[in-house]
Amino acid sequence: MHEYPVTVQIVDIASETARKNKGLVRRIDLVVGEDSGFIGESIQMYFDVVAEGTLCEGAKLVIEGVKPQLRCDSCGKLFERKRFSFQCPFCGGDGSPTEIGKEFYVKSVELEVEDEPAADTGPAT
Repeated sequence: MHEYPVTVQIVDIASETARKNKGLVRRIDLVVGEDSGFIGESIQMYFDVVAEGTLCEGAKLVIEGVKPQLRCDSCGKLFERKRFSFQCPFCGGDGSPTEIGKEFYVKSVELEVEDEPAADTGPAT
């Protein structure tokens, strides 16, 4: 259930970006690591409800998932952990957790911005 307040924050961030640029949000790209503590599907579920009546209404939310990776203590290579194992598939050494897979951030916000009319500089001479 903690995805609801974070979805509100995502909509607030994107809406503020749209407000500053005098536009509407058309797309939000979000990065969610599997070990971030957030569930992308839940954020997606809340998004349309939270975005209703905001500058994000009708926008598309695209979630990029990031799988966690371990770093081998022996050879230093990154790898995805197999179930019930921390063994490196390259050399057989033990893997240690990394920050990969803990990401959670708004990657980009795509806006639709109307062109402002050119300033009237008076009669041509």
